[in-house]
Amino acid sequence: MKLHKYTFTVVIPAHNEEKYVERCIRSVKAAAEYYGGSVQIIVVCNRCTDRTAEIAKKHGADVIMNEDRCIAKVRNAGIFASKGEVIVTIDCDNRMTRGTLKEIACLLSTGKYIGGGAPIRFERYSFPLYCNEFLCELAFGITGLYCGIFWAERSTFQAVGGFTEKKAMEDAATAKALKAYGKSQGKKYTVLRKNVLINSTRKYDDMGDWLYLKMLFQNAGAFIKAAVGDKRELDKLFDKLFYDYNG
Repeated sequence: MKLHKYTFTVVIPAHNEEKYVERCIRSVKAAAEYYGGSVQIIVVCNRCTDRTAEIAKKHGADVIMNEDRCIAKVRNAGIFASKGEVIVTIDCDNRMTRGTLKEIACLLSTGKYIGGGAPIRFERYSFPLYCNEFLCELAFGITGLYCGIFWAERSTFQAVGGFTEKKAMEDAATAKALKAYGKSQGKKYTVLRKNVLINSTRKYDDMGDWLYLKMLFQNAGAFIKAAVGDKRELDKLFDKLFYDYNG
């Protein structure tokens, strides 16, 4: 069985990412060249007012426009427009390593796996970032809900309805749905062994390396209110950190 029998679509959601879109696309192209098969790149421009679309087109990506304030819906727009048999998603400020697509093809070709995620490695490190990475790996290891880069056959994403359309924590919810669907098909949800997601540190560079731990303590009230049904304060926080952030 030739691994390059699979056609891929890589979906990249982007909100005003003119600083990062070129390097993300370059990382995908390097992985595509190493894989040797057909790879479509879709950049989903979400409420962009900068040169993201122009730069993406210049570097060979298909561009579609989207106005949703929900990252799951943004990713789904790319999935629904995809042509590849296998879908991979990666955020625009991140990068994939060269062997990513080839390893995905290898894992899928065994017939044992429904899809999976990728280990996360930061662009740089500090004590808080080591702690952050350790907590992510611990959570992934305990739950088996690997995130970062998502990958699965397009038919699998169609079967689970695409990404779970939540404003936050959609990654864990989607991983849970993929894992459950895989179990029903006698397949496992897994993680890449040889390749990683290179995770951007731009928010940490901008707001400090303790960013997310500080966020949990400083906004404890908003999380408690959300737990009992009032998500207004939490939605404002998510807008600030994810949907309106242009750092």
